[in-house]
This record gives sequence, structure tokens and C-alpha cells, in this order.
Amino acid sequence: MAADEIDYNIVFPDAAASGRHWPGTKEPVVVLLGWAGCKDRHLSKYSSIYNEQGCVTIRYTAPLNTVFISEPFGYKELKGAALRLLEMLFDYEVENRPIFFHTFSNGGFMLYRYVAELLRADRRFGALRLIGAVVDSAPGGRNLPGSLRALAATLGPNVSPLPRYVLLALFAVAVFLLRVVLYPLTKYIHKNHYDAVKDRPPAWPHCFLYSRADQVIRHRDIEVFMETLKQKGVAVDSFDFASSAHVSHFRDFPERYASKCRNFLSACMKDLEGSTQKERRRVLCP
Repeated sequence: MAADEIDYNIVFPDAAASGRHWPGTKEPVVVLLGWAGCKDRHLSKYSSIYNEQGCVTIRYTAPLNTVFISEPFGYKELKGAALRLLEMLFDYEVENRPIFFHTFSNGGFMLYRYVAELLRADRRFGALRLIGAVVDSAPGGRNLPGSLRALAATLGPNVSPLPRYVLLALFAVAVFLLRVVLYPLTKYIHKNHYDAVKDRPPAWPHCFLYSRADQVIRHRDIEVFMETLKQKGVAVDSFDFASSAHVSHFRDFPERYASKCRNFLSACMKDLEGSTQKERRRVLCP
């Protein structure tokens, strides 16, 4: 794989499904950004929610080293992946369709942060029509215990105890120094994903799916983030699953979770249709 390539999966829906769910309009393109350590077989279960609705889906999960090493140390490798994802829309000639994101945990949200920044700063992507984003179990602020739990879960049981403890200890020291002790100084050079998006949030609607039982991302972080977006004029929807663990809401409540995603996507599409009709009237009746 070339240095500028990323390992992704794209699925085009059956034409009949697209016509049935999106008559008279172009079907949405849903980009799913997996959590750290997520396998594509796991992400495909989420993409099926949208494939069954006649959507194009793109699945991508950033490598572990970019989430747990590059980002904490201030290297913006994820920005390159975000750029390639947006360029891919043009490669497959779907750039003129509504674009919708579904991100998972901080690993997906870190990548989403750079997508939002590129859409704001790069003129090449000015024509893309972003209509909304579902955010699952994110974002979290500076939460060292949660970060350690996330890394421990990602390493899994296959890593022997000694290397496991060494990796966790090194990670804890690095994060504590760079993202807690020195962050008041280094944030002017490289803000973390939480502060960067909170300070300059995307304008499109967001739906946050989370749980107060989450032991990795504090529900209070998500609620403060949502409130800030509302104060800045961003349309926000949310649902607290209350009892499910980190990125386990779909597993524990599959029907309710899928319904929340489908309904939010439909609402975003209706908003787009309404704004398009207003634009047409403005052109016809200046």
C-alpha cells in the first residue's frame, strides 16, 4: 500500500433500495470512522443500518499508532487520512451527494476533527454537502483513567502481562505530561480534538449517542460539549442509553440504536431538501 493510501471499504447499495428510500434525490454517502482497535467486521454491522436504507457507505478505522502515539505527541498523521477520505469522494464521483458522518469513540472523533477543519479551510472541498453526523461514545476531554482503559481494552488479552504493563505505564506518563501538565502551553501549538472542535464546531447537525455507564468517556464531557455546540447555534440531538458500556449501545439496544440513526439521517435529509427548495425560490424570485 502506498504511503498516501488508506485501508477502507466502500459499499454501493442496490439501485432498487436507493430508489425506494430516496425517491427523486441522490442517496446519501455515510462515512463511518471506527474506534481505536475496531475491526472492519465490527464496523460493517453499523454500516448495514445505512446500506439497508439505500446509502453508499465508506468504512475506515485509523491505525492504533496514530491514535495512541502520534496524536498525543502532537504529530498530525490523522490529518493525512482525513484528506485522503475527502479526496476519495471525488475518486468515486459521489462528491455531489449528501455526506453524512458516523464516528465512534475518541479514535474516530480525532479523525473527524481534521475532516471538519479541512472542510473549513480547503477550497477543494467547498462544494461538498455535509448534512449531519452521529457521534457514538465521544468526545472525551483530558481523562487519563479513561484513556488507559481504552488502551488496555485495545491491547486485549493476547499481550503478555509484562509488555502490557510497560506500555500502559509509558502511555500514562506521556499523556500526563503532554496532555495534562504541559497542555496549557502546548495547546497553542496543537489543541486536542475535544477543545479544537468545541471552539470551532461544524455547522451541520449532530446526534450524540452515549451512556452514563461508560467507563472510558465521561458522560459529563459529552454533555458539556453538547451544550457548547447548542450555544454556538449548532442543532444537537442526543440519547443517553444509561446502562450500556463504551461503544456497546448498538450491541445492547440494536433496534433503538438503529432507529435513532435512521431517524436522524432522515431528518438531516429533510433539512437539506428544505434548504434546497428555499435556494431555488431565491434564484427564481430574486
